[in-house]
Order: sequence, then C-alpha cells, then structure tokens
Amino acid sequence: MLVYAISVLAFVLGLILPLRWGVFGFIGAVAVLFLTQFGVNTGNGFEGTTWEESLILFEGSVVSYIGFNLQISARAFALPLLVLAVVVVGRFNRAVL
Repeated sequence: MLVYAISVLAFVLGLILPLRWGVFGFIGAVAVLFLTQFGVNTGNGFEGTTWEESLILFEGSVVSYIGFNLQISARAFALPLLVLAVVVVGRFNRAVL
C-alpha cells in the first residue's frame, strides 16, 4: 500500500515540478520521494512491530535496522521512480514541441 501512496505522490510531484529546474529538480524530487518512503518504512518498524521489538530482531543494532530499511526501500522504489520519470519526461517532450 505504501508503494502505491508514494507512486501517487510521485505523479503529483511530477505534475507540479517546475520544468526550469531540469535534471537537478528531477533528482531532488527522487531524493524527496525516496527519503519519504525510507522514513515511513523505518518508522513503522519491522513488519509493523514497535521500535524496541524491531531492534530485538536485529540484535539491538540500529545500523543494521537502518541498513535493512534502506535495502527494502530501494527495492520497492522502482514503481514510484517509473511514474515520476514518465510524467516528467512527458512534460519535457510537450514543452519542446
């Protein structure tokens, strides 16, 4: 469900992103979306458990828990990135024509 919510956010962000920002604006939008998804994944805990229970599963290592959530976020980020790219590239093409 989170992937779909981030995809909708990517679609909206792609529509409102000023085209004059170009590639740097696109990279910034991608960073905002990824950090949003990572923050929600990390904040929810492992499989919906509390922070303390999540750390027990990772033997108390916050670094391992954050690394795990970075990996999960990176793997689930393909659809939002595709949605954002299609919208922004489509807008660039219309602006050129």
